[in-house]
Amino acid sequence: MAKRRLRNRKVRYVAIGAALATGGAVVALLPSANAAEAKTPDQIMTMCERSAVVNGEKRSVEDFGGAFADGFQADNCDFVETNFETFDGPTEKASIDFPNCEPNATDPAKVSITWSSTAAQGQGKYVSTQQGAAGGLFGFLSGGWAKHKGTLDMTVKSATAGDTEARDVPVGKVLHMEFTPKLQRMTGEWRVRIDADPGSFAVNPSPEQNFVAPDVVEGPVILPGAAGAPGVVDGTSKAVLEDC
Repeated sequence: MAKRRLRNRKVRYVAIGAALATGGAVVALLPSANAAEAKTPDQIMTMCERSAVVNGEKRSVEDFGGAFADGFQADNCDFVETNFETFDGPTEKASIDFPNCEPNATDPAKVSITWSSTAAQGQGKYVSTQQGAAGGLFGFLSGGWAKHKGTLDMTVKSATAGDTEARDVPVGKVLHMEFTPKLQRMTGEWRVRIDADPGSFAVNPSPEQNFVAPDVVEGPVILPGAAGAPGVVDGTSKAVLEDC
């Protein structure tokens, strides 16, 4: 009996070698045949968008523009937050120039300067999560996003800061306003699950499959708007003087 087992193993090794030598595939003998198929992050995000449940909310195929025959690509998808931080964004020029450069100028020029700066409300790492692309997964992030200080719903595409201020421009100087927005970053991962299938007479059983796509989502910190108006971007404005 032992010799027969050895002989069978030898035949199997010869079959593998022959397949490799001829460019053939040895699928049935691979130990990972029942493992979850590797997916790219973009593929995982598509599966998430087309999951039956996203962040606890049951969905229909119409929610992602599918037809009844399309079905779902996964059973569940959740975004799990792992870190949250705030930081200063890039400083940008927020107004036109106001010069006081006339050759005969002797006094500061009084000006009314209006400035404005707009920041995108949400930007994700993957195309499928970005606002306006393929799916509106940002809507499912709103709950986690809104639990942090003064934020808009993430389905809002952008928010603005601005004001009108009275300023003095000294002789020989050019004045403009700059604005540095306060931004926030939410780090986490999308976890997609395909439930195990016990199988049936005509269908082989399959194990549970899990896929993970890490993501980083950024957007501005938002201050409440006055009298029910939309929120405005939090940050710091500064008058900048330069020589003529």
